[in-house]
Amino acid sequence: MSEGKIGIIGGSGLSGKAVFTARRESDVTTLWGDPSDALLEGSLAGIPVIQLSRHGRGHTIPPSQVNYRANVWALKNAGCRCLLATTAVGSLRREIGRGHCVVPDQFIDFTRRRAMTFFESFEPGNARHTPMAEPFDPALRAALMDAAEAVGVPCHAGGTVVTIEGPRFSTRAESRMFRLWGGDIINMSTATEAILANELGLPYAAVAMSTDYDAWNEDEQTVTWEEILKVFADNADNVMNILADAVPRAAGIYL
Repeated sequence: MSEGKIGIIGGSGLSGKAVFTARRESDVTTLWGDPSDALLEGSLAGIPVIQLSRHGRGHTIPPSQVNYRANVWALKNAGCRCLLATTAVGSLRREIGRGHCVVPDQFIDFTRRRAMTFFESFEPGNARHTPMAEPFDPALRAALMDAAEAVGVPCHAGGTVVTIEGPRFSTRAESRMFRLWGGDIINMSTATEAILANELGLPYAAVAMSTDYDAWNEDEQTVTWEEILKVFADNADNVMNILADAVPRAAGIYL
């Protein structure tokens, strides 16, 4: 295996932005097809980093069409020892306001039609059922929380992210249901990535930015894509700063 690297999956609002100066851009393919974009390789504080844009540069790939298997496989095959991800989320709790960051510790998967596993068949006597009780790596979560504190970004420690299929947003009834289920934030990507990363034995954690109140809060305007991009753009530097500080912490654990 090549030297160990830290993998970063950039989500909505961070398309085309990197936490480092890219040294090399590599077009790759995998057993599962092509990833969303080229791999951007560089270094941060002397640490090798590879970044991949989840939705492609320019956000051209809807969440339901992202080749999550190819993305995770490509990063693993390129030598990544762990994955840090960013994501825009809707808030299901009043206390998680617009622009707040969250480091989730649980997910509820409400997707319906995605390729969700690398194990499409079992070898005789070798069934593969991956434990998922703790889907987000505790050490990486702590690194993200410590990074947020270090750079002065308020961040909620823990929370359950509900991942829906998309690309549509929730109905008001669905949004209220997710709150009753114990969901704290909602998006269209994280559960899928976490499942696949765990199947490959890749420690995975995500920092989420709340951009809206989904549909449950009738005191707020109904969520729109334009509003999501605006809020994320206004707060993108916070996410970038968290990642930049978290990478050396993650390297201290896994490289």
